[in-house]
Amino acid sequence: MSALCEATGADVTQVSYAVGKDTRIGPKFLNASVGFGGSCFQKDILNLVYICECNGLPEVAEYWKQVIKINDYQKNRFVNRVVSSMFNTVSNKKIAILGFAFKKDTGDTRETPAIDVCKGLLGDKARLSIFDPQVTVDQIQRDLTMKKFDWDHPLHLQPMSPTTVKQVTCVWDAYEATKDAHGICILTEWDEFKNLDFKRIYDNMQKPAFVFDGRNIVNVDQLREIGFIVYSIGKPLDAWLKDMPAVA
Repeated sequence: MSALCEATGADVTQVSYAVGKDTRIGPKFLNASVGFGGSCFQKDILNLVYICECNGLPEVAEYWKQVIKINDYQKNRFVNRVVSSMFNTVSNKKIAILGFAFKKDTGDTRETPAIDVCKGLLGDKARLSIFDPQVTVDQIQRDLTMKKFDWDHPLHLQPMSPTTVKQVTCVWDAYEATKDAHGICILTEWDEFKNLDFKRIYDNMQKPAFVFDGRNIVNVDQLREIGFIVYSIGKPLDAWLKDMPAVA
């Protein structure tokens, strides 16, 4: 839905509000984002796919597979938007990653969308500066080097010490993460990110300065007034971005 809103100039928050007014659906779980994560949701869907296939229901299994595919599409689409917006490359550019946990108020990173987004940016040789209030440096490095679902293996089968990704630095302050950055990716909806001094951040960034809000938590108009080029999931595109392809 967010992709369609961006293509048509609609606002996904208004669409979600209208859809949520239908009492058969309700307003919960309709917020657009860079993708869902956590240890249960994807695994439960894949279990449902397996049960359907084992019981001779390939069409039903394929339906549920699409939930996983569209979630992967959303994460890939976000990465492509970042790369295409920044002149079709983030090579050797500093990208500040604000938030790594799969949701706010937790240090849980299992299946967090941040892993795939960061790996996608690293694939284009970006330099990442990551800040999350509760996720440890070791956990971030481990997540960026482990294979998918390795976190679900017994501890004795997981690497004891993570391999360091040289293009990644972890800091304990959002202002340090964004200093001299070319762009910012907001990947977890931590409340403290809503109250950052974005004028201070803008003044200490490279120009043009980009904000890619994967959680729709910033005031887009306010940031554009400061001078940022802003992309917010499912929101009308910044004038700068309208002529940019959605896929790099």
